[in-house]
Parts: sequence; C-alpha cells; structure tokens
Amino acid sequence: MPLLKRLLAWFQPDTTRPLTQAWLAALWMGLLANWPLWKQLQTLPGIGLGFTVAFAGMVVAATGAVLSLLAWPRLVKGAIVVLLLAAGALAYFIGAYGIVFDPTMVVNMVQTDVRETRDLLSWRLAVSLLLLGVLPAWWLLRRPAPPAQAAGKRLAGNLTSFVLAVAAMVVLALSVFATLSSTMRNHKSIRYMVTPLNGVYSLSAVGVRSLSGPKGPPVVIGADVKLLPRAEGAKPPLLLLVVGETARAMNFSLNGYARPTNPELAKLPPNSLLSLRQVSSCGTATAASLPCMFAPQGRADFDADKPQENLLDVLQRAGLAVLWLDNQSGCKGLCDRVPNSFTANLPDTAAPMPAGLCNGGECFDEALLHELDKRVAALDPERLSRGLVLVMHQMGSHGPAYYKRSPPDLKPFQPECRSNELQKCPREQVVNGYDNTIVTTDRLLARAIGWLQTQQARFDTGMLYVSDHGESLGENGLYLHGMPYALAPREQTHVPMILWLPPQGALAASLKPGCLQGLLDKPASHDNLFHTTMGWVGARADVYKPEWDLLAGCRR
Repeated sequence: MPLLKRLLAWFQPDTTRPLTQAWLAALWMGLLANWPLWKQLQTLPGIGLGFTVAFAGMVVAATGAVLSLLAWPRLVKGAIVVLLLAAGALAYFIGAYGIVFDPTMVVNMVQTDVRETRDLLSWRLAVSLLLLGVLPAWWLLRRPAPPAQAAGKRLAGNLTSFVLAVAAMVVLALSVFATLSSTMRNHKSIRYMVTPLNGVYSLSAVGVRSLSGPKGPPVVIGADVKLLPRAEGAKPPLLLLVVGETARAMNFSLNGYARPTNPELAKLPPNSLLSLRQVSSCGTATAASLPCMFAPQGRADFDADKPQENLLDVLQRAGLAVLWLDNQSGCKGLCDRVPNSFTANLPDTAAPMPAGLCNGGECFDEALLHELDKRVAALDPERLSRGLVLVMHQMGSHGPAYYKRSPPDLKPFQPECRSNELQKCPREQVVNGYDNTIVTTDRLLARAIGWLQTQQARFDTGMLYVSDHGESLGENGLYLHGMPYALAPREQTHVPMILWLPPQGALAASLKPGCLQGLLDKPASHDNLFHTTMGWVGARADVYKPEWDLLAGCRR
C-alpha cells in the first residue's frame, strides 16, 4: 500500500512545492514554447524522431536544472513568471521571423526605440504571450504557499534535482552524440533557438560584459590628426555621409536588379556616380554595425566592449565642422561629442515641416533635408571654413512595417504587404513593400545630391552612401536581420555603397581618369568607410590606413 501511494503521488504531484513548480514549468516551456525549434529540426537532413525526442529531453532537463537552483518559496514563482512571459514572446519572434536570440540581438533590442517596437506588435504576439505565458503564470500564482521545510533540507533537495537533471542531459546527449555533434557543428543557430535558455544566456552575457567593461571616458584615437594644406583658392570639402538602414545591395537597380528601384540616381551622369557591387557589412544589426563602421580597426579587430572615440571625433579634432542628423533610434553613442539633431528638432528659426512629411511621431527620411541650410548655418563658421562632414542616419528600409517607410506618392510596386506580420503576406507583396523603400531612399539620395549642387560655389562637394546591414525577405524562412554574423545569409551582410563625385570638383580632378570604374566589382566593406572619409576630406593621422582608403589608389 505505501508503494502504491508513492506511485500515485508521481501522477498527483504536490503543486505547492517549489521543485514541482520548477519542473512543471520546465516541461511547459521546454516542450511547448520551443515549437519553432522542433519545426526547424524537422527540416534538417538526417534528423529523425528519436533525435528530436532526445533533444527535447535535454532541453527540458537543462531548463529544469536552472529552475532547480531557483526553487525557493520566495523566488521560484517570480522567476518562472518572468521566464514564461519571455518564452511566449521569444516563441513568437523566432517562429514568425526565423530570427535567433543571441547577445547581439539583446543589444539591438535594448537600443530599439518606441517606433520600432510598435512595428513589431501584433495579435499573434498577444496570443503567444497569452497561451504560453500569461495563462500558465496565472495558474502558478494561484498555487498556495508550500508547507514549511528546513532550509538545509530544501537546499539538499534542490541540489539533488540539479545533479539529476545534469545527469539526464549527459545520458541523453551520449545516446545521440554523433547526430548531436554534427547538428551543433553544421547548424550553430540551433543553440540560440532553445527558449527561454537562449534569453537567460544572452542577457547574462551582455550583463557580464557590461559590468566587466572598462569605465571612464573613451580611448582617444587620432590625437595627431592634421588637415592637409589646400591649394591657393581651393574650396573646403563638404562630404555628405548617408548611413542607410536595412538596405541590401541586390535590390538596387544600379547593381543589376531587374526592377527600376533607382530611377532618380539613374538619371545622373554615369561619370559622377559609382555604385560598388561587392560590399560587406560589419554586422547584421545597427547596434553592431554602426560603431564598427566608424572605427579604424575594421571588423576583424573591432571590440565593442572597449569604448573609444570614432571617426567623428577625429574629424572634429582636425578642425572640421561635423553634424549628425538622425531619423532613427539614435547614433549609438557616435554623435555624443559632436553637434547632432533629430529630424523633429529644428532650429528656432526653421519653418514647420511640410504636411505629410511627419505623421504619428515618425518622419520620412526626406525630413533630413528640411531646413538643411539653417542647420548648417548654425555651426561654427571657423570650422566650416575648413570643411564640413554631414552625416544623415536614415530610417531607410527598417522592417517589418516596410509600408510605413515609403510615402503614398512613392509606391510603384503593388500590391505591397500592409502588415508587420510578414509571414502572413505572399512573398511578392513583402518584396513589393521593401522595394518601395529602396525607391524612397533613391529619391532621398537624388535630392541630397541636388542640395549638394547648390553648395558648390562654397564647397567642394561629394556624397558617400552605405547601408549598415541588409535584410532577409523570406529566403529560407528568414525575415528581418540580426543573425549571428558567422551564420548570417548574404542577404543580411551584402550592402550597397554609392559614391557621388561631381566631375568638376577638385577631388574628381585629382583622380586618374577611369580609375574609379575598377572599383565596381572589387571587394569592399565597412572597414573602408573610416579611411576613405579621412582621405576624402584631407585628414591624416596615425590611424589612417591608405590601403583601406578606396580612393587612395586612384589619386594622381
């Protein structure tokens, strides 16, 4: 009879006990909240039902091991509720967009603004949160307090549960070791799909990195920077750097795309415009790419955990005027020490934005050009006499609500997806909405060049445009961006880079005739931005590498 009671107790566990609650939560999250993982596993070659069952057991055991350490009366419910809600959200985003949740995604998430967050909200997200998070959390919070137990006995029970969970993981891993090692080696993204452990790991990694990082002011770079002397009567340079957002090179008609996504730029004289076709990004998300592309080291040696000055600091130290204009979620710290402004922050003397340019707290990128003369006039005239580097940071093609990024009069490709749930739209409608954003960027660049042409009596003008990263539009089930760089598809790392040099300008005159055409299919990357900009405006310092300056080899 006592044995029968024990057996029945297994099927009727005391749900007031913290350990029981921990393991019930581990089963719920490990099996149900990981439905995108199980779906992904079934698409991989050589993965059978036996491996999937063993891997599911490992996930449950790993989750149970973590929760066993938290199985204390005053701690366990709060911890489980937080993990349940996180699991519900992560299951939706991983399942809907095919993303993975790694430390880079955490940084990108932290730096996302309200507008971008709003674009990600949907009814399916609410349903996922309700079913996978809110309902089990509600059930858990209704459980009565557990019976009193000595702290030592509870600690022993928790440690025993932890050890047994780890042992179960080891046994299961050994039972499918060959398939497991092959899968983890060839499909590394799988490890960042295990919910909610991927969130726990990634948040912990970012937290530890933040706490252990160096404190104090950023490291000075380019302390010896100087401007090269200009010829008598030569005009100071005006370089417009346009930092694109989420634009992929393969959707630019200038690069051979079949659709006319660059109708305005295509009208410019071909000898003034250069669109490089083989450019790679520093990262797959703004938070990773932006600091890297403005640093001198290049992607291979750049360390985001070591704060340092950037290109803008060096140019300002050289005596140039620098201005950062932003129409996105900020400059990721790059513009903190130079004059900067958002599209909504106009000079006091500026005229109001034209009707339709800004709606609901969001502006189209063309707002970057509004009252630009007055923004420039507010800068230090002495610095302006030496030259100006003007940076425009676009909203660009940021998804998933691509339809919001193009104005009503600039939607040549129809019908377009009018939802932020891209997986619900036919892929051709997703591409239509995305291509409309490229046409919008094309018009911005053309009008920016038009503004530069109005400045030629005062400055030697030029423009360099490059996107921070690319975008997946449903290829292989992936949407948006942010994959770990080593695993990212080319759609997320192949970016456009466009140079405009007016033939009558001093810089164009200093280059060997026809030399620039040799750069069209030459491999380039974000690594070139820092050094090409330095060379363009005539700034030199110990951090300048002429071999990374795209134009250096073409100078006379």
